[in-house]
Amino acid sequence: MYIARQPIFKTNLEVFGYELLFRASEKATVFGGVSSAQATASVMTGVYESGIDTITNGKKAFVNFDGNLLRGEYPELLSPEFLVIEVLEDVIVDEELIEKIVHIKSKGYKIALDDFVEDPEKYPLMPYADIIKYDLILTPLEKIKPVIDSGILKGKILLAEKIESEDIFLKARDMGFKLFQGFFFSKPSIVMRSSMRKTPKVQYLRIINELQEEEPSYQHIAEIVEQDVDLAYRLMRIVSTRAGDDLVYSIKRALTYMGLKEIEKWINILMIQDLGSHKPKELTSLSLVRSKFAEQLAKDSVLKHNKFEASMLGLFSTLDAMLDEQMSEALEDISIPESIKLALLEKKGDLSPLYELILSYEMANFESAAQYAKTLNIDNHPLDNYYMESIKWADKIMKTLDYKD
Repeated sequence: MYIARQPIFKTNLEVFGYELLFRASEKATVFGGVSSAQATASVMTGVYESGIDTITNGKKAFVNFDGNLLRGEYPELLSPEFLVIEVLEDVIVDEELIEKIVHIKSKGYKIALDDFVEDPEKYPLMPYADIIKYDLILTPLEKIKPVIDSGILKGKILLAEKIESEDIFLKARDMGFKLFQGFFFSKPSIVMRSSMRKTPKVQYLRIINELQEEEPSYQHIAEIVEQDVDLAYRLMRIVSTRAGDDLVYSIKRALTYMGLKEIEKWINILMIQDLGSHKPKELTSLSLVRSKFAEQLAKDSVLKHNKFEASMLGLFSTLDAMLDEQMSEALEDISIPESIKLALLEKKGDLSPLYELILSYEMANFESAAQYAKTLNIDNHPLDNYYMESIKWADKIMKTLDYKD
């Protein structure tokens, strides 16, 4: 089973929920006798057994349902507090289905109409829908303004998906859409260059550059950290969660307790947090998920000796969006392995297939992800487990970093 998630945002770019995208395998709709409907059922069962917090952190879960699944009992496996039922666009609507929809709604579930292209005045499920989803690639904004106005008048929540840029997000928001789906938030919005954007990097860059020295000095790193009260506090807080009852009397002692590799990992994470402070929290979360996912994949591949570089690759993969700069500018002052720069800037080198695998998986292009996994000599079967573990790890780190909803 392959499963990925894509964030759904509110107008203020806080996460409203996640659409869960899945396949029985990397191939199309049937694999080993398992249909897409059975895949949905398996995912529902899996989410039910492991708990919704595992993958959506308690946010809404948007799950696709075909006609057969709607007529079954699977919708009621998850609480209506968390589940949004997406009715697929090719569902055949009859009296039996309408009765089932009415029953589901009576239990408190929200209904979303997926990839909507019908006439809202005539579509028989329109009276029962809470959310209408428009694919902005299939149905561009300029073509659907009349039906958008109609949906708003009917009190429906409009969701725009396949948003690929901030410009489209702003246009959709201004037209009345309230929910938004896509990875537009992970791309830079370069309006003007500002030297202030680089200011938060200075302390981190000094530490990262020291760590790249042939013999890094704990004393030099401690002196840099001590110049920034907030950074010193957060570093001590991180160490305290690991030290247990052991007392840590100084910044230098805290650093030696962690070790050089652990210091570098946490400095990178703290830098990403600071740089993303004016961005949606999901961007920092995405960086963390990618970092852990990349590390897990590398350990199980021909890149097993490059797991640290793989982790850094994932973490820095959103640096352009964090800084609203081209990636080449964002990386120019950071002393990181050339293999990372080559993968992020030119999609070349040993780490490039790993990066492409991660991007493919996020977009639920599981066939492409499987091909990259094959290139890296990774067994396909653990991909889903690694992805779920990465989400759990990122959520834990977000809480450590004092992110709150």
